[in-house]
Amino acid sequence: MTRKKTKCILLHPASLTLALLMSDPCMAADELNDKKLPAKNTKEAASVSKTPDTIELKAMTVTGEAVQDPNDPYNESYTVTNSSIATKTDTPIMDTPLSIEVVTQEVLKDQQAFRIQDAVKNVSGVQQIANDGYDDFIIRGFNTTRIGYRNGVRVPLLNLDFANIQQIEVLKGPASILFGRIEPGGVINAVTKRPQEEAYYSLEQRFGSYDFYRTEANATGAITDDKSLLYRLDFSYLDKNSFRDFVFNDRIFIAPSLTWRPSDRTEFNLSYDYLNEDRVFDPGQPAMGGSVAQIPISRNFGQPGLSDHFGSDVIDFNWSHKFSDQWQVRNGVVATFLDEDWNEIYTFFPNDENRTVDRFSWFGGRTTSSQTVYLDLNGKLDTFGIKHNILIGGDYYSLEQDGTATDQFVDTVDVFNPVRSDLDIDALRNGPRGFNNVVENSWYGIYFQDQITLWDKLHILGGGRYDITTSGSGFSGTSLADAHANFTDIEINKFNPRVGILYQPWQWLSVYGNYVESIGAGNQGASISGTPFNPETAEQYEAGFKTELFDSRLTSTVAFFHLTKDNILTSDPVNPNFRVAIGKARSQGIEVDVSGQITDELSLIGTYAWTDTKILQDNSGNQGNRLGLVPLHSGSLWLKYDFQQAFLKGFSFGAGVFAADKRFGDSANSFSDGAYARVDMMAAYKFNIGPTRLTTQVNINNVTDAEYFLLPNDRARNIPAEPLSVFGSIRLEY
Repeated sequence: MTRKKTKCILLHPASLTLALLMSDPCMAADELNDKKLPAKNTKEAASVSKTPDTIELKAMTVTGEAVQDPNDPYNESYTVTNSSIATKTDTPIMDTPLSIEVVTQEVLKDQQAFRIQDAVKNVSGVQQIANDGYDDFIIRGFNTTRIGYRNGVRVPLLNLDFANIQQIEVLKGPASILFGRIEPGGVINAVTKRPQEEAYYSLEQRFGSYDFYRTEANATGAITDDKSLLYRLDFSYLDKNSFRDFVFNDRIFIAPSLTWRPSDRTEFNLSYDYLNEDRVFDPGQPAMGGSVAQIPISRNFGQPGLSDHFGSDVIDFNWSHKFSDQWQVRNGVVATFLDEDWNEIYTFFPNDENRTVDRFSWFGGRTTSSQTVYLDLNGKLDTFGIKHNILIGGDYYSLEQDGTATDQFVDTVDVFNPVRSDLDIDALRNGPRGFNNVVENSWYGIYFQDQITLWDKLHILGGGRYDITTSGSGFSGTSLADAHANFTDIEINKFNPRVGILYQPWQWLSVYGNYVESIGAGNQGASISGTPFNPETAEQYEAGFKTELFDSRLTSTVAFFHLTKDNILTSDPVNPNFRVAIGKARSQGIEVDVSGQITDELSLIGTYAWTDTKILQDNSGNQGNRLGLVPLHSGSLWLKYDFQQAFLKGFSFGAGVFAADKRFGDSANSFSDGAYARVDMMAAYKFNIGPTRLTTQVNINNVTDAEYFLLPNDRARNIPAEPLSVFGSIRLEY
């Protein structure tokens, strides 16, 4: 949440009545005590003038902090002070001994973000990678493996639409204690918009370069007069082409949700996300020699007329009940369903002469379903002056995935003078299914956590999680039935602890440290002996400090971390066609994140990351190399100025630079992409037409037309970043 300073004058009862009639935001002193609003300073003011029939009273000036609702659509802050992503409790970030960054709704609007990648560019140590069109990122040197989170619940393979996204949270470092099997770099969590009591409607149309069109509509409010039943409906339609040859993306997204509060202590929430999408698989551009091939960034080695189809459904039901002001229970069930239909021509590594690439067909599909059930009990205790915020909970997660596809050689093309063969698409689509894969993962997890506060300055976080996990897979070159017959799995039981300590010598400064262990999500398959691989594990040491300046309007985090990951798959020295789980890698560095307001007019986001990675143990000849895709230095700076002068009021202007050092394209460090600095700009004008607010806006991305690539950790599919692009929008809110 963000807090806004408010000054109140407490008046004579008659004057107080008049103030209330005039919608004065202040309260009488006893009301302030009942509400338990924090008051920073109180001081005596001048006496109130009186008549002979009145009693002389002293006026009091109270400076306090009123909490702004982050779900308020008119909240224009770049700062959020509370988050639950790290602890599953609504805890001030300043009191949490972990690194947490939040990209607020106002930032998403200012930068016209409609994808995860548009948001996380504002967070240090996070880099997008190319992974066949799925949302995939590097955090603190390690891949998230196409796993995202929606309201703290795992969502595999799903590219989220921003029509119903309130904010993006990034928790850095291992997070197995609350999320089970997960990669150690961190968590990217999308927080969805909630139904609101006050009616709100918005309609926005965006348009831009390369035939970009996006329509977004939102509606929320109360269904019943007592506001116990609330609704929300979010919708978007995306129709965009690309600077890449014959690449397009069509998407429809609908997200209805309901909230029912039968009492002040009980709440039920039901939401449904429906996404239907057609998009073209982009095989990217190959690496030749020590860099990506020097060819036009528009050149595409796929096949015109082909596109993939994706359909997804997310059903989310949860409820909570407060037994008292100190204890509450939360329970939820989330089910996701994803159907994929692949129609692709992809390229393999360049041939020896570094001029041609082989093309292969990929036709087929995959179904993925996952279910999550969780139950949490959260309570607050005070024992001998020591405050406890206790969380006890458990969850169950399961994933089932079946995939089958053709995988056939089709032709060879010259990278510098491509001539595609006439392909019999129907014959390729109906060819033998040489790829058949089955994946099943599940776990039961029990976790506990205690957030201890002593003297209102020392915060200790302790907890752990015990997982009973089962993971397995099966593969066949003949049929899906044979893949199921070849299925093998392994059960791993593991306890992962997490401890942290934070000291707050002054309200504006927190110094913290933590130690965390985790269990990874990867390592599907089996060794040459048929034994399933042991899961990846990781441990992290972190220290840092946080600040809140300018009345908590400007926040910052500086973190120093050392993170190691074990049981990484590497080549089997007996048979290089198989692998063993003995690899090890390290990532360490410094991260700086600053966001908020310097003045009422000037807002900023600044980041910097120094990420030093190294492969410590490997059988593939990569030992001692840097991890692929991770720049040693990266950072950003975004500034926005809101004009307050009468003749310019409503105008805002923003500009920013997003930069990264050289990145190696694979673990072998066989090629790299050079450093880049991308400049973005925006300008907007807001004005009211009666009760309606109209916002017109233009964004120019990559103003200097910097050329760089999203790298995939192999030499075949490097995706050029978007060149100079211009986007406009018109938004009505009422």
